[in-house]
Amino acid sequence: MSDKLSVLIIGCGRVSEKHIKAISKLKDKYTLAGLCDNNEEAAHRIIKGAGLKDVKVFTDYKAAIDELSPDVTAVTVPSGLHYAIASYAMEHGSHILLEKPMAMSSSQSREIHELAKKYGRKIAMGHIYRYLPVVGLLQEDIAKGIYGRVTHGTICVRWGHDNDYYDSAAWRGTWKADGGALMNQTIHAIDLLIWLMGSEPCEAKAMIARRLRSIEAEDLGFAVLKLENGALANIEGATCTDPARHMANFSIFCEKASLSIGLNSGKPKLDLRLNGGKKLNNKYLRRQLKEYGLSYTIATALNPHLGIYKNLAESISTGKEPLADSYAGYSSVDTLMGIYKSAKTGEAVALPLTEDFASVDMADYEL
Repeated sequence: MSDKLSVLIIGCGRVSEKHIKAISKLKDKYTLAGLCDNNEEAAHRIIKGAGLKDVKVFTDYKAAIDELSPDVTAVTVPSGLHYAIASYAMEHGSHILLEKPMAMSSSQSREIHELAKKYGRKIAMGHIYRYLPVVGLLQEDIAKGIYGRVTHGTICVRWGHDNDYYDSAAWRGTWKADGGALMNQTIHAIDLLIWLMGSEPCEAKAMIARRLRSIEAEDLGFAVLKLENGALANIEGATCTDPARHMANFSIFCEKASLSIGLNSGKPKLDLRLNGGKKLNNKYLRRQLKEYGLSYTIATALNPHLGIYKNLAESISTGKEPLADSYAGYSSVDTLMGIYKSAKTGEAVALPLTEDFASVDMADYEL
């Protein structure tokens, strides 16, 4: 019998191709057992494009899970469907690789987290920024206190999409199934910022707007988070920017250093400095190559899903939690819902939320 983990991918949109590429590079750990999409042609296009063989195609996710009993179910459908599919898969014996956001409400994300604990399943969230080269090494050193106390952090995500992008699928930009620039394009950046800063959010204050895109939700959002350790986090998320110039930049400021990383039009950016100006870039790059090797470093830089799948296999084998686990998924959604609630009420909101808040609760908010 094979000791490889069988994978069922539910949802055959663009991101599923990254999953398939990751699985193909980890043939010693995984085998792709099936694809599921309510549009059967989408699954067959992927099979043809990737040259796949012996992969079953389904149009009903319950039928696919029931027949294949996959070790891992990868959920890459619109966000509004995450809760139902992830819950069913865990109840029927599967671990989960779940694209962000975990769910569209704080209560549903908490329930998914609790189901994972109840059934003993592993959930690896698609918080891709945690898996980029050097990021994990920085998190370790910040957590050890090498650079002293964290004072504040910032993220700027300008991931422009034009109206054609939103028009390509009826669910995009809706409160029910997608959310706006903060929920869809910025949530994994929020996850990374909080993870690097090493403390949970305790308060959110935010404003959102719809400036250029013809969608229900926001195409621009700003928020400030107060963390339990007293540090502040500043957030900008936008899709009303140039679609040809995607960028995501992260900066952490500590007593002894300023640490900035990012992506600008697909090109990595690294500016790690001690106070006084001494650069740390080469130190971290050498350490990255020593610990992970050149080929893996390049591969995860190009496709972070490779790191997610590798880490999930190790998690299932060892019993340890994935790097971006079910709690990370819940916490990021709860934080985001606190941000939306603050924007709606115009008041600071305490975190974690004590009452449920969902993206659909924003439907009556005038942007």
